[in-house]
Amino acid sequence: MLTLYRTVLLFVVLMLCRVVFTLYNSTVFGEIEWSEIPRLVYGGLRFDTISICYAFGVWIVLSLLPLHIRERGWYKSTLFWYYAVVGAFCVAVNIADAVYFRYTDKRFTAEEILFADNSNSVALMLKFAAENMHLVAIGVALIALLVWGYRRKVTPEAITTRWSYYAVNSVVLCLTIVACIAGIRGGLSRMARPTAIPYSLKFATTSSKANIVLSNPFCIIRTIGNSVVTTPQYFDSKTLNQIYTPYHAPKADREFRARNVVIFVMESMSAENSNYLCADLYADDSQKGYTPFLDSLMQSGYTFERMYANGKRSIQALPSVWGSIPSLVEPFVLMPESLGESRPLPALLREKGYTTAFFCGSERGSMGFDAYAISAGFEQCISKEDYEKVHGYNDFDGYWGIWDDKFLGFMGETIDSLKEPFLASVFTISSHHPFVVPEEWKEHLPEGKTLIQPCAAYLDQSLKMFFNENRDKEWFDSTVFAFVADHVSCEHYAERTNYSPGDFHVIGLLYTPDGSIKGRNSEPVSQIDIMPTLLGILDYDKPYFAYGRDVFDPKSRAITVVYDNGVYKAFTDSHIHIFSEDRVTEIYSIADSTLTENLIQSEYDKDVENYIKAYIQQYYDHAERKSYVVPANFSADNSSR
Repeated sequence: MLTLYRTVLLFVVLMLCRVVFTLYNSTVFGEIEWSEIPRLVYGGLRFDTISICYAFGVWIVLSLLPLHIRERGWYKSTLFWYYAVVGAFCVAVNIADAVYFRYTDKRFTAEEILFADNSNSVALMLKFAAENMHLVAIGVALIALLVWGYRRKVTPEAITTRWSYYAVNSVVLCLTIVACIAGIRGGLSRMARPTAIPYSLKFATTSSKANIVLSNPFCIIRTIGNSVVTTPQYFDSKTLNQIYTPYHAPKADREFRARNVVIFVMESMSAENSNYLCADLYADDSQKGYTPFLDSLMQSGYTFERMYANGKRSIQALPSVWGSIPSLVEPFVLMPESLGESRPLPALLREKGYTTAFFCGSERGSMGFDAYAISAGFEQCISKEDYEKVHGYNDFDGYWGIWDDKFLGFMGETIDSLKEPFLASVFTISSHHPFVVPEEWKEHLPEGKTLIQPCAAYLDQSLKMFFNENRDKEWFDSTVFAFVADHVSCEHYAERTNYSPGDFHVIGLLYTPDGSIKGRNSEPVSQIDIMPTLLGILDYDKPYFAYGRDVFDPKSRAITVVYDNGVYKAFTDSHIHIFSEDRVTEIYSIADSTLTENLIQSEYDKDVENYIKAYIQQYYDHAERKSYVVPANFSADNSSR
């Protein structure tokens, strides 16, 4: 009970630090409605839990060791000083951040510690302390509260027998360790992932207010080892914007056309699963690929023959698809800079009166998807729990969530209740390790040459069921459907999928029931091109921010840049350009599937190298400024081409 009491005291002190931080920066956050406070407090407790587990985990374990050594005076003294010193540090950085935040618009992270050895650091800290003596006094008072509270006398432990002492304390220790692991991960299920800074967006109405939820010990520990965002200076601003800019300005004569939009983000659907995209792989096989339904849509819709993922992890896909923001060295949503203002596709369409909903069959909060979805502008996040309220608990796959065919059926039912126009997006989950399919489907699916291919066939048939069940509904014919995989599967079939660009090559297509969009695009495109392309189809009539391009804009340049294992790779019509150490060092023909013949001497292209440099500079310039919106003084002359 004593350890529990002292832990609760830590929660109280960290929450008081948050109150001080919020009040001191109230002009930055703006008015906080009473209705917002419960979620801010709940989110704050979530992040304080992680902070305490990180910073005081050792203290908690040592306090609960089922050994009589913890009753020794020197042992108690060691635990006290651990608690006091670490607690004082936590209070100090939280209080100091109340001042620091005004200058950086971000919470104190490991980056600041890295640069704390500057010659003027001590002088600056003393100056800030002198200017904010009231905060210093509050910090001292909170540290004193921790020390006083720790020394408070309590009733001695009631357990006296030898056997019960070891047994009970061992159980308490094990349960506490499990609770700490759950606290750090946000749960114990396999869907849970270690919480990242952008998860705070789930509890706040704006990216600025998300900083209220965060706790400094968490921010520091979670950013240790992360790359510090620095912008390479390859070009002056004028030259930079002439080469490449993420600002887009639609033609002045555009008139917005509201159409429903449905985006399928498909787990691990590599291009090699499609006979339509990779017919050569199946030329001698009786089984012509594993995506016959998607292949049929490609034939009657608009196919991206060379659609590339902007990363190799699911967490990198959603910002790319919805927000046209790729991930380079670090996944974008794990960067503290991702809390900057942005206007992804859901937010832009909500301004046009759209209803927006995100669907994912895993449990709520899984993989942090819903946190980013809310920040991106989705009004609703429909998950496993919502499905089970309506259809019961028998359709859980035992690993990740609701089987795709069942959940896509539920998605169709839910869309029926959405007010048009709407934007709906779903992240499918069944084509994932451990690569299982529903028992009743097994005899109807091809065996496959890799573990994922039966799952790919299952997802393909689930999509077919969705279309068959909804094609006669009123909303269907006025909808633009987009399909794209999140990344290439770890289960490779073709040898070329082990090499670039094959290891980024995924299924991607657009489909409209009225046949208004048809054709094949053989240019290199990527996930970040989906948002601007959809806005182009809708004749979106305002400037917007996107690192990608509208593929139907004849003035846009067909180059795709990805980051892979320490180098940047640019895919053009005919070549792969590998950029390392501020220059292109290797060039390979697209036909060179194993990347064996370096053509740098004969195929070097200065324009491509400059494009890569401009792309990198723009990315990190906006990340450093935490700005992913078009400025108010934007001129159409500086728009992307």
